[in-house]
Amino acid sequence: MMRQRILVVDDEPQIQRFLRPALDAAGFDVETAATAAEAKRLAATRAPDLIVLDLGLPDGDGKTVIETVRAFSSVPIIVLSARDQEIEKIAALDLGADDYVEKPFGIGELLARIRVALRHAEPAGPLPGPEAFGPVVLDRDRRTVTRDDRLIHLTPKEYDLFVLLADNAGRVVTHGTALQRLWGPAHKDDAQYLRVLVGQLRAKLGGEAASLIINEAGVGYRLVTS
Repeated sequence: MMRQRILVVDDEPQIQRFLRPALDAAGFDVETAATAAEAKRLAATRAPDLIVLDLGLPDGDGKTVIETVRAFSSVPIIVLSARDQEIEKIAALDLGADDYVEKPFGIGELLARIRVALRHAEPAGPLPGPEAFGPVVLDRDRRTVTRDDRLIHLTPKEYDLFVLLADNAGRVVTHGTALQRLWGPAHKDDAQYLRVLVGQLRAKLGGEAASLIINEAGVGYRLVTS
């Protein structure tokens, strides 16, 4: 089986020295870039399966890499950054990044995020069968959500929210993305709509199932996968 290729974009030599053997041991081929310009070139010419991207690069903001790559590719992008401001995370995710991991980080967490992102990048096929998230099961064919084999009566908007979270399970769905998908561009700043809808959905899931939806403070929501 061909090894998947990961492009690591970071100007810190110690990060590159740390990540290369760890990713290699996990079964990936690794390319590295230390600048935004080099990252854009390698993303276009080497066709990586995933990009791990630092935002603080010597020749520009890493967000320009996201913008450039998204013009020609849907390759998963995981932002790896010491920037902890919420506005930076939101901007990167809204530009098209799939996830973010803050420095300092554990290699186990990063590898888990990489595996999730690569699974979501697999070619779409027929609608999947019932999908389980803890005690909750989503059946897209029947448009139903059940908990412990008991039907949960969701409104169309609550169902659409759960599907959006399920489509991105393990990854952050930003407030802006959710608002635009569920209510349209005119409501991209109406965060209260989303807070109310998430509260309603959690209440209907009930008990421990409500905790499947994680609040990423100031950024968005994540549906945990186990």
